[in-house]
Amino acid sequence: MTTLAVNEYGTPQGETVVLLSSIGTTHEAWSKVIPALEHDYRVITVDHRGHGASEVAPIEPGSATVKDLCDDILQALDGVGVDRFAVVGLSLGGALAQYLAATSGRVTKAVFACTATYLGGEEKWSERTATARGKGMDAMADGFVENWFTEGYREAQPEEVRRIRDMAAGVDAEGYAQCGDALAKWDFADQLDQITCPVCTIAGAQDPGTPPEELAKIAAGVAGPVESHVIDPGSHQLAVERPEEFIRVLTQFLGD
Repeated sequence: MTTLAVNEYGTPQGETVVLLSSIGTTHEAWSKVIPALEHDYRVITVDHRGHGASEVAPIEPGSATVKDLCDDILQALDGVGVDRFAVVGLSLGGALAQYLAATSGRVTKAVFACTATYLGGEEKWSERTATARGKGMDAMADGFVENWFTEGYREAQPEEVRRIRDMAAGVDAEGYAQCGDALAKWDFADQLDQITCPVCTIAGAQDPGTPPEELAKIAAGVAGPVESHVIDPGSHQLAVERPEEFIRVLTQFLGD
């Protein structure tokens, strides 16, 4: 397992909410959401391998799995004394949240945002991981933000888009690639019925990578109670592009 960077906010005695971001972003992608949660909750962010201050695993390229990434997260949570927790995962974070909710026995509620049970497979991720390892993250960052935000948001908020673009460019290339290696093997549709905790799905209406129909598949497949939301307009990084709407859905679900 790999040592991951953990950041804590909010109320130590409150229910724990764990935030897991997308591949290519760090805990700073939650900067608009955390202030809305920290009055009532113990908020914990965990950065993926090679993201933020998290270490990169000394492993063979191509060998990382979603289970490995989740074992990293559980070890990090054990290190700060967290047993049971609500999890909020976006994109890669949403895939990991699905796995944790299905297998760990520790998730009380789960929010799956802008994610899917299958995220493109080997064909998609082998190209991306090869680019990261061969050319570095700066070569990929512009393409990320084109897919992550609607055209209207990119035009209206260039400084915020630049912040996220620079965040992605600063991720360790091997750390990104290890997360991509894990997603290349990710296919969870047949295991959704193992998720029995309350679930909330959140989709962006204009998200090209994980459109609303992908979140609808998750909602239809889980065994526990579920509510679903589509934010329109909105693309992949909803916690950045549409924070007010995202926070409204999130706080209502967590508070129920």
